[in-house]
Amino acid sequence: MAEYICLFSKDTLIIKPPKKSSLFQRTIALWFAMLCGFYLYGTCLKHVGTFTMLKFQNIQLIQKPSLEAQIPTLHYPKPESFSRGECALNPVRFFAIISMQRSGSGWFETLLNSHINVSSNGEIFSVIDRRNNVSNIIQTLERVYNLDWFTSASKNECSAAVGLKWMLNQGLMEHHREIVEYFNHRGISAIFLFRRNLLRRMVSILANSYDRKAKLLNGTHKSHVHSEQEAAALSSYKPIINSTSLISDLKEVEMITARALENFNSTRHMVLYYEDLVTNQTKLKDVQEFLGLPLMELTSRQVKIHKGSLCDFVSNWDDVNKTLNGTEYERFLHADYEECH
Repeated sequence: MAEYICLFSKDTLIIKPPKKSSLFQRTIALWFAMLCGFYLYGTCLKHVGTFTMLKFQNIQLIQKPSLEAQIPTLHYPKPESFSRGECALNPVRFFAIISMQRSGSGWFETLLNSHINVSSNGEIFSVIDRRNNVSNIIQTLERVYNLDWFTSASKNECSAAVGLKWMLNQGLMEHHREIVEYFNHRGISAIFLFRRNLLRRMVSILANSYDRKAKLLNGTHKSHVHSEQEAAALSSYKPIINSTSLISDLKEVEMITARALENFNSTRHMVLYYEDLVTNQTKLKDVQEFLGLPLMELTSRQVKIHKGSLCDFVSNWDDVNKTLNGTEYERFLHADYEECH
């Protein structure tokens, strides 16, 4: 078919192709279109794959800490009070158990101390003079981590991990900036231990406070026991919980816990809950791996005091139940053990 010419203006001339192209031309155009399609598809797929990989890597980075953060710092202390002898070349890890009273920290510490290479030296800062200023706190910590602090738990020469138990209300929160700086400088790993069921913790606090005065065990006060008979004697007392301030009291404990975790967020740390330790034995394996210890079966002679339904240990259970029902803390009424009827 002949081509034709369109004249749009004086200086513009457009030559239009025939309306029907040849079979060869159409085949060439089809192949060209297919090649362009394959190219564009491959390019888009590559970009989508790269974007997906970046998103996956970002998620992995959030969920899994860096390898460096997982490895505890190794130390080679040189105590002034004795010689480590043949163990001088054995590295030592430093740790601190950070908790609140009646949260299972005493039981947890006995578990750690059952490890042949662990020395956890107890609640050192319960003595006020050791925590009344930052200088005294640092001096005390230096003695502990230099292996110059002696308790019944000390393994001395061949300790592979040494630490202490530290309550949040024992100078830890007041001087948290200096303590965090010290932890990071000295490579100290923090193990946070809290309770999920704060209502059970409250019962334990009230019962323990009562026994300080009543001394139910033959005139002796004990915060921890090693027999079922002793546990039954202590749990026989049923405290009265202030239902008026109950919700605000629970909120305050939650705020303190959250503030502690925020303050020590920059340290190498792990967070444990008492209930998880009771029900999941692999948590103790996680702790040993966190401290870089050879795995061992950890044991404790301590016996739990308040077993069974929570309602059996509270005098004014009906008031407590009414106060918490329908609130965010209702879960505390039913958690852990048998249901109350």
